[in-house]
Amino acid sequence: MKKPSRLALYRLHAKLMSPLTRAHLLQMMNDSKYGLTAAIYTDKNSKNRAERIAFELDVGTVYMNRCDFLDPALTWSGRKDSGKGVALSSTGFDPFLRNKSWNFNIA
Repeated sequence: MKKPSRLALYRLHAKLMSPLTRAHLLQMMNDSKYGLTAAIYTDKNSKNRAERIAFELDVGTVYMNRCDFLDPALTWSGRKDSGKGVALSSTGFDPFLRNKSWNFNIA
């Protein structure tokens, strides 16, 4: 017997799980001790819906229709047991900077 392809197994899994309520979807996506990234795949007509879901995800980075790109201008961070630090962007440099306050009275 021929082994089913990953795509066929994914389609079967998606078909068995749908339709999901928004609450059930968010519960499943947030049900992890890690929170580094999440990816939402949708069509261009569901962009606003994907953005609303992204706000409710307990992860540091959310991708939409991709999961293979790092932008040095955006903060790379994690939540939960994925780590407490940040990398990339100006936020990633903050722990290495030593600020100095100047408070002068020239009267």
